[in-house]
Amino acid sequence: MTKPRSNAKFKRLKQIATLVFFILIAGLLFTVIRNVDWAEVSLALRGYSSTMLATAIAISALSYFVFSSYDVLGRIYTGHQLPLRQVYPLAFTVYAFNLNFGAWVGSLALRYRLYSRAGLDISTITRILTISLISNWLGYMLLAGTVFSLRLMDLPANWQIGVPALQLIGFALLAVSFAYLLACRFSKRRSWQWRDHEIILPSLQFALLQGLLGAVNWSLMAALIYVLLPEQAFYPSVLGVLLVSSIAGVITHIPAGLGVLEAIFLALLQHQFAPSVLLATLIVYRAVYFLLPLVFALIFYVLLERHAKISQPAKEEPA
Repeated sequence: MTKPRSNAKFKRLKQIATLVFFILIAGLLFTVIRNVDWAEVSLALRGYSSTMLATAIAISALSYFVFSSYDVLGRIYTGHQLPLRQVYPLAFTVYAFNLNFGAWVGSLALRYRLYSRAGLDISTITRILTISLISNWLGYMLLAGTVFSLRLMDLPANWQIGVPALQLIGFALLAVSFAYLLACRFSKRRSWQWRDHEIILPSLQFALLQGLLGAVNWSLMAALIYVLLPEQAFYPSVLGVLLVSSIAGVITHIPAGLGVLEAIFLALLQHQFAPSVLLATLIVYRAVYFLLPLVFALIFYVLLERHAKISQPAKEEPA
């Protein structure tokens, strides 16, 4: 008697949680749409040639492919058997939601929901998430460490006083990156137990692949902004400013870094470009890299939910 009642209670709680989740997504989506000046988006888009916009969309698509490949590394690391045709759209959906709505919605809530409905347990999903985070930030630290330590950014005169500090930060980021790589190569202890999760240190080859994918993805994001800027743009500066703005966005916890990205690009590239040029570029960047993928992610999300509803009863029947 107790067991059926507890199962019914759990099912009811699950339905309520699902309803709350959908309301949250709708609210966040409304917030993103409300904060976009669509007149400016339209005006900025008309200022670019179709060839340039096609190039920007191609770079964005390639970046999301690399981004989604983090979860393929997670598949290799955990050994789960979900097919790649399911992993890629799922990962794409997660990252598009993550960029637009923040890590709590994308990387955490949506990832755990979609992967658990696909049949993976919490421990496996957590390890996929860990591999994804390490890949992203290892690539970030390798790139930022190189750009900052070599002073590759062309900063305005009033920011030159901060260059030595930025260089020290670059050295520190490279030190942390190499420490991780050396640990993967030479550490005799390969696993740790944290609560109910086992943390296994990957091989050096795997760690290098993590860093490579992470660095390529950040480079593609910067390349997208670079191609939208006028010809005199200096790519290392664009990359460096993007890396600085990304950290600022993480610290402020603002979904999609709304306002943060624009403020830092205006501050650090004002000596090279007019504010109107920078704002137009960033509007198109947001349209191509954030909003357009979100449209496809919403479609994928509906399809993934529908697929889970169809396949779930078949999985539960044998039990």
